[in-house]
Amino acid sequence: MGHSRARAVDQLDADVLVTSLADAKQPGLSSGGVLAWREWRGLDTDIAAATKEIETIAAADAGCRRLLAIPGVGPLVATALVAAVADGTGFKRGRDLAAWLGLVPRQHSTGGKSTLLGMSKRGNSHLRRLFIHGARSASMHMKRDRGLGPWLDQLETRVHKNVAVVALANKIVRISWAVLARQEEYRPPVPIAA
Repeated sequence: MGHSRARAVDQLDADVLVTSLADAKQPGLSSGGVLAWREWRGLDTDIAAATKEIETIAAADAGCRRLLAIPGVGPLVATALVAAVADGTGFKRGRDLAAWLGLVPRQHSTGGKSTLLGMSKRGNSHLRRLFIHGARSASMHMKRDRGLGPWLDQLETRVHKNVAVVALANKIVRISWAVLARQEEYRPPVPIAA
């Protein structure tokens, strides 16, 4: 569905012109542009209906409603996580869930020396992608004076922005596990005064 929509959106400028000309009943106009425009509108309607259904499901589930309070977690992420892990009790701690999603660093140990490498990218790639996109959105729109903002600001001074986004996704997954497994509401972290 996404590929068809992307193709239709790429043709949008030409299709708008074709549609306006077709509405003006210009002679000799091909109907291909009008059909592409109608297909795009149909896809847009289908996407809106699917989005509404996901939002309805998220609003009806108690676990999803608690997850929606976490920055970077929307209806799509909340429903996907609850569908995949239910109440989260299948994992002993939040790090185990993050490892299952592939959001923890790989480790290489030899001679008592442990080295952290890039993220493992193992596990559920769809959920991992959703959490990373949510973390990227949260990092762009989050108020930096409260909640996870000060932590993210401090982290971004030390590492590349994309590394900070993955670290934020890891933190969001761990918070999500705690909210699900303990059946508590999300409480934003309180910054420590210097």
